[in-house]
Amino acid sequence: MKHLPQIKICGMRDPDNIREVLKLYPDYLGFIFYPNSPRFVKDYPAVDFPSSVKKVGVFVNASEREIREKKISFGLDVLQLHGDESPELCHILKQSGVEIIKVFRVDENFDFELARKYEDFVDYFLFDTATKEYGGSGKKFDWHLLKGYNNARPIFLSGGIGPDDAASILEIEGLNIKAIDINSCFEIEPALKDVEKLQKFISEIRKGMKETIGLKSG
Repeated sequence: MKHLPQIKICGMRDPDNIREVLKLYPDYLGFIFYPNSPRFVKDYPAVDFPSSVKKVGVFVNASEREIREKKISFGLDVLQLHGDESPELCHILKQSGVEIIKVFRVDENFDFELARKYEDFVDYFLFDTATKEYGGSGKKFDWHLLKGYNNARPIFLSGGIGPDDAASILEIEGLNIKAIDINSCFEIEPALKDVEKLQKFISEIRKGMKETIGLKSG
C-alpha cells in the first residue's frame, strides 16, 4: 500500500450528522438499502453533497429494478453489492455508468477463487467479516487472510475497523487498498456517527500514510 487510502463512511441517515461528517472530507458516504439493517435508509436526506464525495448505495440481493430506482432517486455514484449478486448483474449495472463494489465476507474458509468470477465486471472488491448478518457486525476478520488475494482489483478494507486501528492498517503491505470502510465502531447509535472519533481516525490515517510515503520516496 504505497498510496493514501481513501475514506468511506457507511451507514449514514441523519441529515445533521451527515452535514457534520461531510466537513471531514470523506471520499465516499454510504447509504444502506437493506431493510433488515438498523441503518436502513428509506428517504433521501436533504443534504447538499460536494462533488468530491461519492454517494454509495449498499444493497443485499435487491432486484435490478430497485437498485436502478435508488440510483436515480439518491443520485448514487457507486453501487455496493453485499449479497449473492451474480457477475452478470454486476456487468449489467456497471453499464449504467456507475462504479461497482462487490462484497465478499471473509473467514478462514473463504475461497478467493470466488472473486475471480467477478474481476471483469466490477471496479473494486470489499472484504468484510463473515457473520450471519450482512455487515455492521463490528467484528474483524484476520487481515492476514488477504494474502490469498491476487490484487486483481483494488479493495475496500472493512469489517469492525475502529478508532484504534489506524496504526495497524498503516502497517499492511502487499495490498492495493483503495479505501478504508468504517461504520459501526464509530457510532453513538445505529446510523449516527461520533464525529470526534471519525476526525481523529481520519487524521491519523492521512498523516501516517503521508509520512510513510515520504519516507519511501526520500
